[in-house]
Amino acid sequence: MTGARPADRAAELADRAVDLGALPADFAWGTATSAYQIEGAAEEDGRGPSIWDTFSRVPGAVDGGHTGDTACDHYHRWQGDIALMRELGTNAYRLSIAWPRVVPGGDGAVNAKGLDFYDRLTDGLLAAGIEPNVTLYHWDLPQALQDRGGWPERATAEHFAAYAGLVAERLGDRVTQWATLNEPLCSAWIGHLEGRMAPGWSDLTAAVRASYHLLLGHGLAAQAVRAVRPAARLGIVNNLSTVEPATGGDADLAAARRMDGHVNRWWLDPVHGRGFPADMREVYGVDLPERPGDLATIAAPLDWIGLNYYFPQIVTADPAGPAPFARQIDRPGVPRTGMDWEVDADGLETLIMRLHEEYGDQRIHITENGSSYPDTVAPDGRVHDPERAAYLTSHLAACARAARRGAPVAGYYAWSLLDNFEWAYGYDKRFGLVHVDYATQRRTVKSSGRRYAEIIAAHRAAH
Repeated sequence: MTGARPADRAAELADRAVDLGALPADFAWGTATSAYQIEGAAEEDGRGPSIWDTFSRVPGAVDGGHTGDTACDHYHRWQGDIALMRELGTNAYRLSIAWPRVVPGGDGAVNAKGLDFYDRLTDGLLAAGIEPNVTLYHWDLPQALQDRGGWPERATAEHFAAYAGLVAERLGDRVTQWATLNEPLCSAWIGHLEGRMAPGWSDLTAAVRASYHLLLGHGLAAQAVRAVRPAARLGIVNNLSTVEPATGGDADLAAARRMDGHVNRWWLDPVHGRGFPADMREVYGVDLPERPGDLATIAAPLDWIGLNYYFPQIVTADPAGPAPFARQIDRPGVPRTGMDWEVDADGLETLIMRLHEEYGDQRIHITENGSSYPDTVAPDGRVHDPERAAYLTSHLAACARAARRGAPVAGYYAWSLLDNFEWAYGYDKRFGLVHVDYATQRRTVKSSGRRYAEIIAAHRAAH
């Protein structure tokens, strides 16, 4: 089309690229957020501090010295945000519950106003024809539990299960889809080993213990939710990457195997009843805090598996570095997002098929997938983001290819509904389908959001 805008060109490509007929008629078309990243109201209505409130106040920990104190003010603007979901045409929404808003001390007294907020939000979503998919933990551990040792301590897993049960008791008459944890890799490895996320530790022993208790917490929480809501459909959300060696040499091949263990198998094998990978136990050299029966608890039956995917990893051996003694390298000339992450939609198809072929037939939800680019509001008041529209299109096409190959792909949740607090990157990185002016809280649907709406409408028309 002569004179077409880049966003229009992305729309044309989407029409040809996404095999919408391969996706099931009941496909969940969603968006995703997390509590600390959008809610704000950090000190309102009885909410207690989380480890991210603490970490974001450490000088230099977060770009720009930003915090989630206000974020997108979703706590007060949730009704308008549901209206945006309706405008996009989505029928599902992945949100997280803020543990410190519901149980400020981590255990003990329950904050009624916190539960009331999620009660209203749930009802509002259902009234709009949008199914909530609730994540119980998206990294915002109550600071009170961190002060008692945090995830390296077994008690934290037990407190998590108690919290999960009470939330399910309150919301489970309306919420069917539940995820226990979001990306435990980030909580354990980035938060306790690399120190780039809360709580900001760099301690291998603590990181391995945290990884164990996070997965134990998953299993205990699954039991607690099912005890009060037997019809609940339980899953866990992992961020996975394809891993390839930088060269065909033995050292890089071994490094890729270790990185795959670190990023993928350490989190997938235990929840599927295979235990913790023996080769990675040797790499870490840390005794796991095992007790009889733990592995069976961790392997609680899954109704679905959540896959978060952003980029592949090309790795080389790094004997002098930290475990797993491998590091990611950049390939020149490869398209990259504003996060400097390599764009590789084929990797999403590869991972979906791996989950399907190696880990069973449970339904697969793409619980996060998205891209950051430096968006600006144009003089016409719009946000034109053709690169994000193209990214979205190519990754939806990968989902459809996997579905055509027989994988039970059940839903896609674009990260993110809104530009938001992007953890250690603060507010400078924008992933939203909806632009947020943080000074005014004005929301503007981007061209990528419009494109997503068109794809959703086309799928419905096809079925």
